[in-house]
Amino acid sequence: MPSKRSAGASTGGPGASNVPTTDDEIQEKYLERAIRELNQLTHRLQECSHCPRGNLMPVLGSGHPQADVMLLKFAPTVAEVEEGVAFYGRAGNALMKSFKRLGIDPLTVYGTLCVKCPVSDPALAAGECVERLVEEIAIVQPRCIVVMGERTLQTLNELGLPLASRLEPTHGELQGLTPSIDALYVPDIDGALDSEGPKREFWSAFRVLGDWYADLPPY
Repeated sequence: MPSKRSAGASTGGPGASNVPTTDDEIQEKYLERAIRELNQLTHRLQECSHCPRGNLMPVLGSGHPQADVMLLKFAPTVAEVEEGVAFYGRAGNALMKSFKRLGIDPLTVYGTLCVKCPVSDPALAAGECVERLVEEIAIVQPRCIVVMGERTLQTLNELGLPLASRLEPTHGELQGLTPSIDALYVPDIDGALDSEGPKREFWSAFRVLGDWYADLPPY
């Protein structure tokens, strides 16, 4: 697949015209496919009956369908359940300020949850539902996943992503998750917003993402 900041493309094949396909046209096709596949995943999540969530709707991922950075935390907060959108509320506001300080374009970010259903206890989430994260990662194809908190790390390690290496619980250290995806393990942001110590610990680990982002090639 061409890079998300791509350069260079060509076409061909039986019956095809000799008019070259531009980089923008190729990227547009990939984006259209990602949007379509995320919409299909959304419909399956909304129709799923594995988890005891009653009449509440699942909390969906949000952001660019082909983001360079995927933010991943374990379960939704009350604000996220009410809006049905991951990283809505305090965590989202804090992260937007962090992106600004680190020079990261928020339009290159996608945020989602391991447990998308608003169940009374995240442990009640069905394994089949949590495993849909594998499909979500395959659609977005991020270059880096920011793994927030111990339960998120454990879940990601247990997913069995193709060609995945086991991540270590080391805050602020870039690790190779797969040959094409890096991972950055940081504290759970929802538990880091109420006091200065946890805030500093989160920021100390999360700021590593700024250096990673700055080193991305522009193609």
